[in-house]
Amino acid sequence: MITKSFAAAATAVLLCSAASAQQMDGDFASSVKNWTTKPEFMSPLVDHLPASSTIPSPKQVLGQHIGAPNTLHYYEQIISYYRALAAAAPDRVKIIEIGKSEEGRENVVVMISSPANIAKLDTYRQNLGRLADPRQINAAEAADIIAATKPIYHISGGLHSAETGPPEMLMELAYRLLTEDSPLMKSISENLVVSLTPVLEADGRDRYVDWYYRNLIDERDDMNKPGGPPYWGKYIYHDNNRDINFSDVSARELMKFYLDWHPPIMHELHESVPFMYTYSGQAPQNPDLDPILFGELPWFSNFEMAQMTKYGMPGVWTHGFVDAWTPGYLAFMSSNHNGMLRMYETFGNAGATTMLRHVAPEVQSSVRGGDYTKRDWYRPLPPYKEVMWSMRNNTNYMETGVLTALDLASRFPNVILENFYKKSANAVEAGTKDAPYAYIIPAGQADEARLKFVTDVLQMQGIEIGRAGQAIRLKDASYPAGSLVVKLNQPYGRLAKMLLRLQDNYPDEKLMTYDDAAWTMGLMTHTKIVEITDKAVLDVPVTPYAKAVLAGSISGPGAATYAVLDEGSVNMATLRYRLKGVGVRIVDAPMKAGGQTIPAGSFLVPGSAYATLKPQVEELGLKTVSLGKSGSFTAHDSTLPRTAVFSTWGATEKVGWLRYAFDQQDIDYDLIYKERVRQGNLRADFDVIILPNQGKSARDIVFDLPMKGKPLPYTKTEKYRFSGDFGSSEDIRGGMGLEGLMALRKFVEEGGTLITTGNASAVPVQFGLVDDITTSAPPKDFYAPGPIVSAKVLKPESPIFYGYQGDMTDAKMPVRWADNTLYALPDRLKGQVLMQFPGGKAGVMSGFMREAEAVKDRAAIINVPQGNGRILMFATNPIWRWQNFGEFRMLYNAMLNWKQLGATDAAPSAPPPVPEGQR
Repeated sequence: MITKSFAAAATAVLLCSAASAQQMDGDFASSVKNWTTKPEFMSPLVDHLPASSTIPSPKQVLGQHIGAPNTLHYYEQIISYYRALAAAAPDRVKIIEIGKSEEGRENVVVMISSPANIAKLDTYRQNLGRLADPRQINAAEAADIIAATKPIYHISGGLHSAETGPPEMLMELAYRLLTEDSPLMKSISENLVVSLTPVLEADGRDRYVDWYYRNLIDERDDMNKPGGPPYWGKYIYHDNNRDINFSDVSARELMKFYLDWHPPIMHELHESVPFMYTYSGQAPQNPDLDPILFGELPWFSNFEMAQMTKYGMPGVWTHGFVDAWTPGYLAFMSSNHNGMLRMYETFGNAGATTMLRHVAPEVQSSVRGGDYTKRDWYRPLPPYKEVMWSMRNNTNYMETGVLTALDLASRFPNVILENFYKKSANAVEAGTKDAPYAYIIPAGQADEARLKFVTDVLQMQGIEIGRAGQAIRLKDASYPAGSLVVKLNQPYGRLAKMLLRLQDNYPDEKLMTYDDAAWTMGLMTHTKIVEITDKAVLDVPVTPYAKAVLAGSISGPGAATYAVLDEGSVNMATLRYRLKGVGVRIVDAPMKAGGQTIPAGSFLVPGSAYATLKPQVEELGLKTVSLGKSGSFTAHDSTLPRTAVFSTWGATEKVGWLRYAFDQQDIDYDLIYKERVRQGNLRADFDVIILPNQGKSARDIVFDLPMKGKPLPYTKTEKYRFSGDFGSSEDIRGGMGLEGLMALRKFVEEGGTLITTGNASAVPVQFGLVDDITTSAPPKDFYAPGPIVSAKVLKPESPIFYGYQGDMTDAKMPVRWADNTLYALPDRLKGQVLMQFPGGKAGVMSGFMREAEAVKDRAAIINVPQGNGRILMFATNPIWRWQNFGEFRMLYNAMLNWKQLGATDAAPSAPPPVPEGQR
């Protein structure tokens, strides 16, 4: 009988036979054995570590082996370790500085390989660039390039700050790659360049480590353990892996690195499900990605699952968790550019504390992949129902998986490069032979700012855009000179198609998707982008389009008044806030002046402000005309509101997107929390309070983190210097509560404007701030994962819709579906509904919605006068991530015109008089 220990030992001999001649670190072996909670949670790839006299180990630099209980490292410590490796082995380690984080921490990529490969890095970079663009080479040249090139296998950790294990493990992996003299390590070193992003969210790493040491280090009950800090980075928390348009500066820098180096594989390390899930690109799969990708993904994931199961490691599985539909995850940049995204989810404790973990799900139907503890074809050796889990267990699994992946890649470096080249060639061929062949952005659209938003995002990802110098005449339509053409017969034509097309090709509406079902850029930005099925478009002569630069216009000085024309630009809000102290008036209704149409929403600015106005309108791409005195126009004074944005402490992510948009567009606001709301007297400080979409329900917004366990301080101290940013609290538990609701009610009654978005719009209804409005849930089978739907504007004259006339067809415009709460009003209050959803299948413009009839004629925006103020409720979410740019203006309009939101109020019809004899 062959025992498991014998089999593992035999495997270790095969993989690491040459390592036996090396001196091993006995303290490491003893320590990690003690820290590993069961023998089967160790593998022969990581149960040892060489002792080196030239390369510093993690313990020598950091004071402890990786995986030590109760030990996490700050970002500066992590980067210092890689600097020490580079100093000790400059011929094998190269550090590339790619930029700075939002808070100024350096972002780096660490390259590790053999001396011969490091010496040829620039050659490999150039060769990978040539393979990425097959238009410049033929098949024979490609074969020669492949033979002379080593693939880059890029590994990233720390995108999500609560997933603390990957940045720790990568330090040990780097040391092992540099010191272990085994056949496996020699193969990796000779046949691959391993590149590492030590921590993708550098700012959040420090903030989370502070929080762990202060609030979590002694927590051992996974059923009642507090959550993490209210912030990781400055804005978008976990959604930094949903940042499809690369708002985050670190994401943009990684994208730039990718386009410079073209690593064929990008492997992102996450933590969540037990014990290790390896991504296989399960259904629903985006059919616009190359079919080769869907062969490569299970090739790797099945190999990892088989090898780790062979070592006796339970709970390694694939297939059942994350699908391949949405292209917006960060490392998806590789698959989007003809490479391969790889991803792990390893079991983590959100820290380094060893604790008993309950694995079996309480509600199995809510778990993707079903019950983790049950055997399935993609989970042959399930995890246990309960387990004592440690940081070292986490490290063992993740590092074993990565080494197994590197093993496979090092055996087939040429296949990886051949596939990379072939996928790139296929992309060009698909755009040449299969419709659609291009997308045209017609010239002459009113708002250049939205066009710039689109072209900047496309060009940031390497997508080529051409500008037609002459009119384009195709079989079915013509387009004016200056129109932009995105031809799909280019290496990243598949990505351009995915971003610009309607998502009307979802393979099976019975399948759930891990994220949004739709992201069509033209609809999201309210920009006209036309899909072209006439192959003649490929022959249209174009010149490369340089990065868009806005150029507004204004006549010379001396006019009594200047009208800044509202043609829908988001930059109108930016301009208004930059004109603080200037007496601006806003046009109420379209009018003619000097042969020029002045749209509603246009700004009337006194001529005395010319010197201030001119550089702003030119920078912001706005059109300004000269007028006579403004007193003869129908307009109202524009009073900038004193604005507060409310955030819970337990769910800052969605609020972060709104804050990001406000900061990008120079919009003033105060960020307030439960502490300020409970103080009351809100009207003394604010005119407008925004209650944005956040948390999971209205109850979460009001009561937030439960008052259980110990206080959870988030304050800056000498010891915890990365805490207390963007707000401060002695105890983040407990929400605004009923006390806060009463303060909001009083704020509105005293003349304030309360604006709610998304799920926060249920708060006024469910907690009695408004009367006679009800909410309900959709039918059981209703499912709407972020489709883009049609919304009908019922009161186009409302200030909410300034600038939107050009975006409407039959008074309808596209909006992203935000929340499944359905709103109903009695007929006598229908005048309070400014926008509603037509509903039905015909109302779905991109993506899908099951049981779409349930939303027929449901309110989308409700405007309720209350006391001396009002409550404006968006059932939509007018700022959803950095995506639905075309909807932003509705919220900005509400803020800029907060005193005029009652302009279209309609009182309920009075009952008919009762005849005198019947009284």
